Amino acid sequence: MNLQEWKAKGKYTKVYGHAVFNIHHQTNKPTIAFLHGYPSASYDYYKVLPFLSTNFSYIIHDHLGFGLSDKPANYSYSLLEQAEIAIELWKQSDIKEIHLVSHDYGTTVANEIIVRKLQGFEPVKIKTVTFCNGSMHIELAHLKLVQKLLKHPTFGKYIVALMNKRTFIKTMQDIWFDKKLCDIDEMNELWNLLMLNAGKEVLHKISQYNNERVKYWHRWIPALSQLDIPTHILWAQQDPIAVKAIAEQLYQEIPNATYTKINNCGHYPMLEKPEEWSKKMMEFINLQP
Repeated sequence: MNLQEWKAKGKYTKVYGHAVFNIHHQTNKPTIAFLHGYPSASYDYYKVLPFLSTNFSYIIHDHLGFGLSDKPANYSYSLLEQAEIAIELWKQSDIKEIHLVSHDYGTTVANEIIVRKLQGFEPVKIKTVTFCNGSMHIELAHLKLVQKLLKHPTFGKYIVALMNKRTFIKTMQDIWFDKKLCDIDEMNELWNLLMLNAGKEVLHKISQYNNERVKYWHRWIPALSQLDIPTHILWAQQDPIAVKAIAEQLYQEIPNATYTKINNCGHYPMLEKPEEWSKKMMEFINLQP
């Protein structure tokens, strides 16, 4: 699916003064809310959506600074604010309850939403949560050199300046298990989404999120042991960054969690193995009362 086809499926919603691109498929079925990863966009899930259309409603959006959403120059791009934007979008979309599914960067946005739920703020009821291949336990993550450089508060902007499509695609290919399944057309579209609306100008600010995973570790991680809703740890086992040790740690600390493994798969299972990923994601949701 090309970028124009993807854009045609969605719309823009004004959230706290910024245009947030989203696709809201409404039926009388339960709603899945997706949170995407870094440095890509909600486009990550385009292969998944056809598997959902008859069994679920869904809402999916580009975080601020990503994809087709606004990319304001003067903005914090804090994960805390990304959580606020997601919640407000769901409220404006008149969604009452969701099954929350998150990947990569989105897992920590989901973690912040869970913290607020545990504190009594839950304007949209969360029925279940799925965490997929995110470096929530940043101390266990195997960050690539480029990730370490990008998150540096001073040098990161110089690394961004050196980025180009070739280096982006090479970096993405390196985190696929089966390199042949890393579709160059998809990577071109993800690069276009990254660059859209002067995206390169805000990438350094967005890249500070791994520093927030350290800064707010004691806000986010202890909350996981208090989770009181069905939780799914859906993890591609050959992820070279969000390694399976993170999934194993989450499984140990989250009460009554379900751990599902996707074998022979890298960091983007929804692109590398979309049918298997979708099936296992939906099976978990359908098992819940």
